[in-house]
Amino acid sequence: MANISERLDQLKKVIQEEDFLQGRGLSNEVNIRMFCYNPKEEMAVRYFVEHLDNKNLACNVQIVDLYETFLSICEDKRILSRIPQLEKRRGKDFLEKQLEKTCDAEVFAHKIINDFDDTNDLMLISGVGKVFPFMRVHALLNTLQEDFNNKPIVVLYPGTFDGHYVKLFNQLKPNEYYRAFNLI
Repeated sequence: MANISERLDQLKKVIQEEDFLQGRGLSNEVNIRMFCYNPKEEMAVRYFVEHLDNKNLACNVQIVDLYETFLSICEDKRILSRIPQLEKRRGKDFLEKQLEKTCDAEVFAHKIINDFDDTNDLMLISGVGKVFPFMRVHALLNTLQEDFNNKPIVVLYPGTFDGHYVKLFNQLKPNEYYRAFNLI
């Protein structure tokens, strides 16, 4: 298998191809692709995302960092500044349960769809590991695919996807998701 730099270079090439952007070869399936990588390679992937520049691409990519989306949702709900006090007063477990209720997959999907600029050719989702355990990518993709199916979605995933199950960090319990395809 190629190293992460070579794989990221290949990803950059593939997302610019017309067949990829049009979803050709998917047999009418939703155009969701998983770019899986070893969680130890997270910093290389972050560097790639930070330096992905639409000016140097043949397509327009909208990057969605799930952690930034999470913070934005918390700001919209006016709870961001209260989170540290709530954790201190009620504990980490209570806070986690409250945030899972407040920031569920539907809320994330709604925010992502509303913030998506339709002039972009594809959505690149990063920050999957940063929002665990508040958001699980299989739940988000199930929700997104209902209302967002006209543009390709690429998920940068720190773990594995075998075509049926996603396994975050290559360690957690696998979660079923079968609508995506591995990319590279």
